[in-house]
Formats: sequence, structure tokens, C-alpha cells
Amino acid sequence: MKKRFSRIPSDIFPPGVCELTVGYKRRAEKRKKIHSSLDIASFAREFLYEEGTIQYSELFFVLFLDRSNQVFAYKQLSSGGIVGTVVDSRLLFQTALLCHATEIVLVHNHPSGSIEPSESDKRLTKQISDAGRLLEIKVLDHIIVTTDSYYSFSDDGFI
Repeated sequence: MKKRFSRIPSDIFPPGVCELTVGYKRRAEKRKKIHSSLDIASFAREFLYEEGTIQYSELFFVLFLDRSNQVFAYKQLSSGGIVGTVVDSRLLFQTALLCHATEIVLVHNHPSGSIEPSESDKRLTKQISDAGRLLEIKVLDHIIVTTDSYYSFSDDGFI
């Protein structure tokens, strides 16, 4: 029979290793309410132009929303080259869970000016949507923006 510990012995962990404490704080400010894919694309262009790279490199962001479709935060998840970027869905959902987001919107730009989603865009959208369903975090849309146009996975029936 295996011996069971009633408590974790203090000599298992080396000195300096402690339990992690995680916290967050939301500022009570006026939030942007999302009504449509056009709202998302317009909002996304604001911060993509701030970054100054909408036409030069591909950036991937996630918007975090509450149950009222109000954006309370956004985060850049990756920055790539001219033709692509890599997104780690584990980091996306880690952030969503830590900030208690109930809904998310995926946003990235295509420096080429084409709004057509690539096969990797479609695979990533499906992967993140499926994971979101398991975690009860709804993926409302995935928007591809260019300087003068956008594509919505939701409007096209993909989500």
C-alpha cells in the first residue's frame, strides 16, 4: 500500500519557490460597446494605426468583452512579418480567463490589403472557437482589417 501524505512536506520545494498569486483590476471608464463587425473594424483600426504597422507587418489582437458586448481591454498577442504571424491560443485563453472575459473578438490585419482569409486564418479561428466553447468564452467574431476594408468571419457564417 502506498503511503499518502496528509500535507505536502516542506522539503519538496526548494527555498524561494512559493505559491503564485494572481490578480487583476479593471478601471471604471466609459467602454466601447460593440454592435456590429463594422464597429469592431473601426475600433481595431484605431489601435492598429497607433502601432503604425497596419501596412507593414501582421499583428494579431484579441478584444475582451463583458456580457453586454462592451470592450474592457485589448491585447496584442503577436507581431509577425509581411505574410503571417503565430498565435498561441493558450496565451489568449490564459489572459481571457484571468480578466474574466465572457466574450472575445479576434482581430488581425493583412498588410497586403487583401481581406480574404487564408487557410491558416480559418484553422486558427476554428481552433480558438472550439476551445472557447469548452471554456464558456464565446468567440463573437474574427475580423481581418486593412486600411480601407475588412472581413468578418461571423458575417460570412464561419463562426
